[in-house]
Amino acid sequence: MGRGRVELKRIENKINRQVTFSKRRNGLLKKAYELSVLCDAEVALIIFSSRGKLYEFGSAGMLKTLERYQKCSYVLQDATVSDREAQNWHQEVGKLKARVELLQRSQRHLLGEDLGPLSIKELQQLERQLEVALTHVRSRKTQVMLEMMDELRRKERILQEVNKSLRKKLQEAEGQAFNAMQPPPHAWDSHAVANNAYAMQHPSNAVDCEPTLQIGYQYAPPESSMPRHEQAQNNYMQGWMV
Repeated sequence: MGRGRVELKRIENKINRQVTFSKRRNGLLKKAYELSVLCDAEVALIIFSSRGKLYEFGSAGMLKTLERYQKCSYVLQDATVSDREAQNWHQEVGKLKARVELLQRSQRHLLGEDLGPLSIKELQQLERQLEVALTHVRSRKTQVMLEMMDELRRKERILQEVNKSLRKKLQEAEGQAFNAMQPPPHAWDSHAVANNAYAMQHPSNAVDCEPTLQIGYQYAPPESSMPRHEQAQNNYMQGWMV
């Protein structure tokens, strides 16, 4: 009779479990060695016992096999990631193409093109969109015009202030030029003072301008005994009286 099929489950008996581990561990290491020799395969086997003890076998060296395994796993991971990214990009490109086509069709409708396939409801919706867009455009145009008017008023105020300042400077310059053309106020005073001083120093040359009024006959002494200027004055008075 053949052996019955052994149920695979944890062996509860500690001694039996240890014996089974030793037997099967040796058989597994033997099979790995035979596989590497018979099939010219690179085999690496790592076993840790329940107590943490390490058992290993590497037909080409454990480090060399592990490095090769890491390279292969990285290549596989990169290939998997690349395939996944390519698939995602393909889906994204499909979505973007559909959106571009929708936007182009909407643009043609707004320009009044390709309106044949549209229903009455879609045409009414398109009309409302155009009215709303026209309202926004007019509102923006009005706002821009108001801003331009405010800017022009501001520039006008600045120019008025500059004009006022220039006019004030011009008036000041004209006043300074007029004052520069006038003679000094003390010039005529100096001449008058000089003339008065000369007249005071030469009283004989002064002219007596005080008016006199002679009423009646005035006795005049003989001319021989009078100075010459008095004789001339007496002759003048007598001629006037005649």
